[in-house]
Amino acid sequence: MTTTHTTGTREAWLAARLELLKAEKAFTRQSDELVRQRQALPWVRIDKTYRFETEAGSASLADLFRGRSQLLVYHFMFGPDYKAGCPSCSAIADGFDGFVVHLANHDVTLMAVSRAPLEKLQTYRRRMGWTFPWASSGGSDFNFDFNIAFTEAQQRERSIEYNYERGGHAMDETQAVPEPVAQFAATCGTDAATYTRDRPGLSAFVLEDGVVYHTYSTYARGVDGIWGMYQWLDRAPKGRNETGVWWKRHDEYEKR
Repeated sequence: MTTTHTTGTREAWLAARLELLKAEKAFTRQSDELVRQRQALPWVRIDKTYRFETEAGSASLADLFRGRSQLLVYHFMFGPDYKAGCPSCSAIADGFDGFVVHLANHDVTLMAVSRAPLEKLQTYRRRMGWTFPWASSGGSDFNFDFNIAFTEAQQRERSIEYNYERGGHAMDETQAVPEPVAQFAATCGTDAATYTRDRPGLSAFVLEDGVVYHTYSTYARGVDGIWGMYQWLDRAPKGRNETGVWWKRHDEYEKR
């Protein structure tokens, strides 16, 4: 079968590649500027007390830093009623599990936080073979205050504000639930409404002179950049090449 994609000589490829390189360099410079703007955001002091359950026992938000000055929290979708963690969050965690140690040696603690009880989180972590630290925020308002978890009342009233806007997200739909949402909910052993009361995201904090400050949060497609497999697919010949949900938890694929 003859390919339908454009073909050409090595010389033609090199000319096109050099043009692309200009665009890639411009994108890199733009990305550097975004990093600068991100780090220039004002810090917001956190005076509210939050308690978490960790392997070491009950902990405060400051305790989660583990002696370091910076904390990155991955808001892992694992609600109290889930029977397993979200497949998408699991794919993201597959990527960051290996570099937690590198961040730890650069004054940054990376911690997953979910509302499910600690025992559930630990059981699932063992199943997945991960080692990153994972805390339960089920006994506090942490997830709600950072717009990463929502109540049944907010769902009924359609007053959910996620990714800095009210409504408009696929997970907000309660009548005609999108197939991927229903599919993921089923794999977590719950229904779509329960599943979507928790959302994915990333939040950053800094600890200075005993005071914790919130510095940054991103949600929805904002976590694309830390979803490792997509960074590789974007460089593969056929790209993401998606027609629907294709990924699973890494222990659910057929052996090949």
